[in-house]
Amino acid sequence: MKWNKLYTYPPSTRSLIEGNRHYDISNEILPSVTTILQATQSDEKKASLANWRQKVGENEAERIKNTAAARGTLMHSFLEYYVRGDKLLDLSDEGQVASGMGQVIIDQGFNDLKEIWGSEVTLFYPGLYAGSTDLCGIYSEHESIIDFKQTNKPKRKEWIDDYFVQLGAYAMAHDVIYNTCIDQGVILMCSKDGFFQKFISNGEEFTRFKHKFLEKVGQFYQKKGQKK
Repeated sequence: MKWNKLYTYPPSTRSLIEGNRHYDISNEILPSVTTILQATQSDEKKASLANWRQKVGENEAERIKNTAAARGTLMHSFLEYYVRGDKLLDLSDEGQVASGMGQVIIDQGFNDLKEIWGSEVTLFYPGLYAGSTDLCGIYSEHESIIDFKQTNKPKRKEWIDDYFVQLGAYAMAHDVIYNTCIDQGVILMCSKDGFFQKFISNGEEFTRFKHKFLEKVGQFYQKKGQKK
């Protein structure tokens, strides 16, 4: 794993507009990738989430969601420090769990990470959207967008389409600004019990995920126009 700072990534600020995350970047205020994905969720996914919340109860659903979010933030911080060559020590119980998960990702997922262009970088597609990704670089000989994920339970690849749609969005943004040809998305995931999973999408499959995000961009702006 080596750093190769080929590209200069822009600074940005984040803000909430009507409760949704936006980026102020390059003299534009753009909706985040996650804002677009949330606004264009399928009815089936909304129903599935509503059924789960009803099953476990609102209070328990909020507790699970908030605990997972906090653990994910801590794990990302641990990995961000590691990539920069620093160490993050968090002696809290949750911090210990999160750092252990991060170490699993390093030990089992970083072997094929050959080159890092940037960590926690802001990417944007002019006039359409912006977002922040965990890593950009070379993974298994492919120009890639790499994301770290925590999970309460192991996943199957067919369950995480939205993750790859998100990576496809970042790949297109990187390509249009820096003239790259990113053709791979990589998910490095660890469960709270320390179970590691690596999911990769590339080639025609990854292209389909890119196209799926562009469809969602169209839906998002159509809805936005209807609200005016």
